[in-house]
Amino acid sequence: MTLYDIKPRFQSLLRPMVRKMAESGITANQVTLAAAIGSIVVGIIISVFSQITALFLLIPLWMFIRMGLNAVDGMLAREFNQQSHLGALLNEIGDVISDAALYLPFAFIAPFTAAGIAVIIFLSTLTEFIGVLSLTIGNSRRYDGPMGKSDRALIFGTLGLWIGIMGSFPNWLFWLMPVMAVLLIVTFVNRSKNALKESSTDL
Repeated sequence: MTLYDIKPRFQSLLRPMVRKMAESGITANQVTLAAAIGSIVVGIIISVFSQITALFLLIPLWMFIRMGLNAVDGMLAREFNQQSHLGALLNEIGDVISDAALYLPFAFIAPFTAAGIAVIIFLSTLTEFIGVLSLTIGNSRRYDGPMGKSDRALIFGTLGLWIGIMGSFPNWLFWLMPVMAVLLIVTFVNRSKNALKESSTDL
């Protein structure tokens, strides 16, 4: 089970607000763009001023807001007849760009390195790519773990809270990125295998 599995409960809490947004003329694509633009702005600000570690508190705060926005845009699209090919593209591209923007600031904080964060961004993008690629062979979008989008958000949100409060990381935390990289590779393999299994195709 991943954090993605609790999404339906979260959506139930948001449903009354989403209904009011739809009645006000707010569209799913507008919400999707707001989430992506907000992530980019937050990521750039923290990266430029990474020496001000208190700014990293914005990461868990924005990730929580972004989680809500992602749920809202999906509900607007599905429940209020706003689904479109453009919306699907914006959603997938926006998620990948947002993740990269919010992971980037940690490249400037020891004991993490620019290379280590770059690997995480690359592997994260790859796992989402295979999740979408499942659709091209007639299957469902894959969200298998153990290191899905929500799980990564929990880790980086916790890291943002940690350094925002404590001001630094212990040196042993360097090993977190290699461990995440391994789990992302496992996630890629799981999504690939399950996508093929869904279509009853052998590896």
